[in-house]
Amino acid sequence: MEPILNPNTPLSPTTDALIKDSSEASFAQDVIETSENVPVIVDLWAPWCGPCKQLGPLLEKIVTEANGAVKMVKIDIDQNQNLAQQLRIQSIPAVYAFHHGKPVDAFQGALPESQIRQFVEKLAKNSNTQEKSPIEEALDQAGALIEAEQFDQAAAVYSQIIEHAPDSVAAKAGLARCKIEAGDIESAREIVDTLSDEERNEEVFASILSALELADKAAAVGDLELLQTTVEANPKDHEARYNLALALYASGDVKESIDALLEIIRQDRGWNEDAARIELLKFFEVLGPTNPATVEGRRKLSSLIFS
Repeated sequence: MEPILNPNTPLSPTTDALIKDSSEASFAQDVIETSENVPVIVDLWAPWCGPCKQLGPLLEKIVTEANGAVKMVKIDIDQNQNLAQQLRIQSIPAVYAFHHGKPVDAFQGALPESQIRQFVEKLAKNSNTQEKSPIEEALDQAGALIEAEQFDQAAAVYSQIIEHAPDSVAAKAGLARCKIEAGDIESAREIVDTLSDEERNEEVFASILSALELADKAAAVGDLELLQTTVEANPKDHEARYNLALALYASGDVKESIDALLEIIRQDRGWNEDAARIELLKFFEVLGPTNPATVEGRRKLSSLIFS
């Protein structure tokens, strides 16, 4: 397969084009005029400000990841006191967002990365830049390959994206999903193990973490044929049927695994603190809401619960 991304082609504007130091003399050009075309974030800081040293690098990282949807200007208030007075800066760090020549948003203090990201993403949505970046286009292409169940090709694209944008959570999640779909659980686990706590808590990883949890459970339940024999001999052995469902899921027999959990719910809805229903919902999460097995399983579950 030919690379979708040309490694010699810049994937995003250079950092120098996105982030720059400014001053009172160049503020009108760097912020007011530039914001007519793209939102500009103004980071007001000072060398003696400890929180500024934490906030600045995070802002730069997230602005860079936005791939030109926003720009950033840094202003040292010690060197630009008149400008600080004009902007009515009372404490730092202080961050202003300008669009179409006017301030449209702001915050003070060193916020957590998740809140800074929300601030930048909200601003980026208002950007006049309609053209997708190469990273965004590649993510779309990889997503289309997953929909077509071409997991090896999708994994190759996600790997290329990560080479150029190592902080791309979407690419990491996509690659982990491809590995799971290909049955390479250990490679998916290695990807997850490299995540920061914040990345691990991203919604995009929820189904991946559930899939790994299911894989661990399935590996511990024992022999599939023995479990089938046990359930046939004693249909009311819910523990065996529960383990059978996990083993069936691991073997790729998704429909039968769902039916096994549904049978437990039919016989004893509250068994083991609702364990069968909880596990069933994890199956649905991993499979995805549009998967035919999920759609059919949810319909059957609703019939049991509301009958």
